Amino acid sequence: MYYIKNYISLDFKVPVVSTVLEFKDIIGAIKTRWSINRNNYKVNPGLYAVGMPDKTSEIFVSANYKLSFDHLRRNLNKFNAWVLVLDTKGINVWCAAGKGTFGTNELISKIKNFSISDIVEHKRIIVPQLGAVGVSAHEVKKETGFNVKYGPVRASDIKVFLENKYRSDEKMRTVNFGFTDRLKLTPVEMVGHFKYFLLVLASFFILSGFKNASFSVDNTWNYGIFPVINLIVSYIAGTVITPVLLPWIPVRNFSFKGLLIGAILTFTLFFLNLTGNNVPETISWFLINMAIASFTAMNFTGSSTFTSLSGVKKEMKVAVPLQIIMLSVGFIMWLTIRFI
Repeated sequence: MYYIKNYISLDFKVPVVSTVLEFKDIIGAIKTRWSINRNNYKVNPGLYAVGMPDKTSEIFVSANYKLSFDHLRRNLNKFNAWVLVLDTKGINVWCAAGKGTFGTNELISKIKNFSISDIVEHKRIIVPQLGAVGVSAHEVKKETGFNVKYGPVRASDIKVFLENKYRSDEKMRTVNFGFTDRLKLTPVEMVGHFKYFLLVLASFFILSGFKNASFSVDNTWNYGIFPVINLIVSYIAGTVITPVLLPWIPVRNFSFKGLLIGAILTFTLFFLNLTGNNVPETISWFLINMAIASFTAMNFTGSSTFTSLSGVKKEMKVAVPLQIIMLSVGFIMWLTIRFI
């Protein structure tokens, strides 16, 4: 691999990785953000090194999702350290901890398989805080003799964490989900449903060619622009605008945040004369747009840092039937107009 610069010879060869990200890493990160080859963006599990570590050097634990691995090694610049990469099936630390792949058994297995107790003379191993839910410190201690130190949320705080004698202050323990964090996740949200969205878009465009139960290509080109614009706006409302504006939308549930943004943008389209030529068609687009924006915004619950599984299930019990009703009624109204 291009990021491996050397090897340290122990009983086995330990790859020494660069702490400087290259152009390939940046392109890989961008592609992953857009869900291109996302499920295969990983490194081999095992033991790695940065700098020239020895028996006194710290051991940091990472997932084998390459974005997680890259973020850690970049923040270990000027460090001499060992990096123990767990097999999380290419999933990031937080999600893998929830799924159990970044967990106690995997950590114990890697410590034993790579004879970590023979590589370092201390008994410390630093686990990222976001992986704490999956790692039982007392079990690791019992099975390996190593004391788990839960590090900061952000790898950029590692230096201060070590200077504080392995203690994280409140800032280091705080999980932020700011504007930039949310913006980074929107490409994945857009791409996630995109193939279905294109199918819907094409279907509406073709159906626009019907008028008085007869089909005309001219009608398709003349009237197809309305569904294309409305559907694109509703999709962007749920996958981009709602996530970005999340904390400022004055309702709690994600589905209703999306519904509200969908309604506001449809009002905008209405004033621009882009919701059709009559009242029933305008009403149909309000219903369709709000349903799509609500559904796609609701999917962002899986990316947020402050939703719970029980809360999402409770929300879906109300939101999904409402979305289905709105979409069905809106589509039937719109389709009926084409045939009368």
